[in-house]
Amino acid sequence: MKQPYRPKSRSGFSLASSLMQTQIRTASESRGFAVSRLLTHWSEIVGEATASVALPVSVTYGRDGLGATLTVLTTGAQAPMVEMQKDQIRDKVNACYGYRAIAKVRITQTAPTGFSEGRIDWGHAPKQPLAPDPVVQAQARTIAQGVESDDLRLALQALAANVLAKQKR
Repeated sequence: MKQPYRPKSRSGFSLASSLMQTQIRTASESRGFAVSRLLTHWSEIVGEATASVALPVSVTYGRDGLGATLTVLTTGAQAPMVEMQKDQIRDKVNACYGYRAIAKVRITQTAPTGFSEGRIDWGHAPKQPLAPDPVVQAQARTIAQGVESDDLRLALQALAANVLAKQKR
């Protein structure tokens, strides 16, 4: 006999993204971003070239409510290039919103790190892998040496090295 449909209960597992969704929405809405996708997928929306020199700062709404102003942060040297792309940026952002939400794009020419620092660093530095400890590697090889399958032995060796290195810290 077929059981009647029961909606999933609240207890159990949930997606990791759903745990942070409320906090992300609250933080982005405090800066005027109704769609947080604009912040999280900025490089996909405006393109890599524009995203490497400009960041969205805030969205402000006028008193008349006829469109918002997107404030974009860039350095002084890149500002003329971003200025020429304002229409394309506005169109791409409005495509993200799904309607004509942004009427104007305003450009600010300051560095987010402050005026005393001369360079701007918006990209994430690639993670430098830690040099493996030879003692930990030797212990991991000893643990995994009885396994006949090469793939399984290498996977077990990597797992053992991670566990041993974490215990050592």
